[in-house]
Formats: sequence, structure tokens, C-alpha cells
Amino acid sequence: MSTHSRSPLLQGTLDLLILRTLQWGPQHGHGIGQAIRTRSDDLLQVEHGSLYPALHRLRRAGRIESEWGMTENKQRAKYSRLTVKGKKQLAHEETRWRMFVNVMARMARPQE
Repeated sequence: MSTHSRSPLLQGTLDLLILRTLQWGPQHGHGIGQAIRTRSDDLLQVEHGSLYPALHRLRRAGRIESEWGMTENKQRAKYSRLTVKGKKQLAHEETRWRMFVNVMARMARPQE
């Protein structure tokens, strides 16, 4: 992730972002990064040095599957998609994320 005037991410958040992006359908690595950037209004930019190791980690854990395909520009690319295990992990991570956001909101409120 780039930190130049962008929000830093907590460890593990990248996996959640990738799984969430793949929920909308198979995508190649560059497309995943672009989708995250677009959906965050350019606040989050995933660097290749972070994205591809995360994709490999998710693949090894059985949360995504990948196969080679052709991009719209007729270039070969590896497309990833969620597995059943990945969908379950996404639901679990989204629950954990909502709890984290709620706790942070409580902590940020001034004490009365």
C-alpha cells in the first residue's frame, strides 16, 4: 500500500479488500488493485509488492483459485476467484471489521 497522503491499513485488511473485490467476480491482479483504488476514491492504492504476495497467500490458504485467461487488451493474466472457503473467510473478516470500527468509534468519542 502506498502511504503518500493515503490511509495506512491495518495488517490483514488487504486480504479483506481482495476478498471483497473478488466477491463481484473473477479478476486479475492489476484489476483488483484498480478496483480497490476506484472504490476508495483513490485513497487506497495497493502496490504490486503487497498485492501479489497477498494473492499467493490467499491461494495457498484455499481462499481463492486462479487460472490463466486473456485481458480485454489481449494479454495473458492470472484471474482469481473466491472459493467457498474464501466466502466464509470474507463473512468472518467483515464481522471482525465491523466490530473493530464500532470499538474505534467508541474510543474516538469524547468521554462524558
